[in-house]
Amino acid sequence: MKNHRAEYSMAVMCQCFQVSRSGYYAWLNRKPSVRHQKRQALDQQVKALFLKHKQRYGAERLQRQMPKENGRFYDLKTIAASLKRQGLVAKAVRKFKATTNSKHNLPVFDNLLQQDFSASAPNQKWAGDITYLWTDEGWLYLAVMIDLFSRQVVGWAMAERMTTDLVCDALKMAIFRRKRPKGVMVHSDRGSQYCSLAYRQLLEQYQLLGSMSSKGNCYDNACSESFFHSLKVEAIHGERFESRETMRQTVFEYIETDYNPVRLHSTNGFLSPMQFETQFYQSLAS
Repeated sequence: MKNHRAEYSMAVMCQCFQVSRSGYYAWLNRKPSVRHQKRQALDQQVKALFLKHKQRYGAERLQRQMPKENGRFYDLKTIAASLKRQGLVAKAVRKFKATTNSKHNLPVFDNLLQQDFSASAPNQKWAGDITYLWTDEGWLYLAVMIDLFSRQVVGWAMAERMTTDLVCDALKMAIFRRKRPKGVMVHSDRGSQYCSLAYRQLLEQYQLLGSMSSKGNCYDNACSESFFHSLKVEAIHGERFESRETMRQTVFEYIETDYNPVRLHSTNGFLSPMQFETQFYQSLAS
């Protein structure tokens, strides 16, 4: 009736919809309840944060981003209800298969990590792995090196072929980015690239300790797999990449502008990898 009052007389519409004129005007002048206004404001905040984080955050991470109410976080169920009410669903994790070839006769390192992904400081344990990314021009391979203390990607490299140079370049970035630390345990799977002479010599040159997963056990390198899942689900799945260069740019932006400095990580108490390391170094200085 409100939308069509310029077209039809009020008497005709009241008769058509079987409502009284006084009832219509009472409804027109009625203000939303305080509870309804609060819910609308909450929905707006939740939606704004959901879009700001590129539809990647569910209720738990959004809860940490919301301004506190009376000094406390919003209830998790309240955030979840707002998402459901607005039909907002975070991008979900999908499983991806392994890429490296472990069927070879090259020497392997012992499994020093033994699925102990904890670390008390940066540069104690790094984990490396390779994944593949599809573009209209063909495959692009990504190798990463992750510091298990903060889950920060400290080294990465991309190439059109899955070669020894790929994993060596990722390791070199980590070495120089972290200012050549010695004694770091560097864990990977048993892929031929990680068992190559060039990779082993690089570890020896910079006094790093090689470690490799048990044969066929993907859980031994779960942190790297987790990062690849996040990357593919949050930045790649559902998108079309017409060129390798476009994929390179997307991966660069995800790692360097989203994941490392911004993305909240539950293992870090819902701080980003860089924030977690900053907090660690500040605690040492205090």
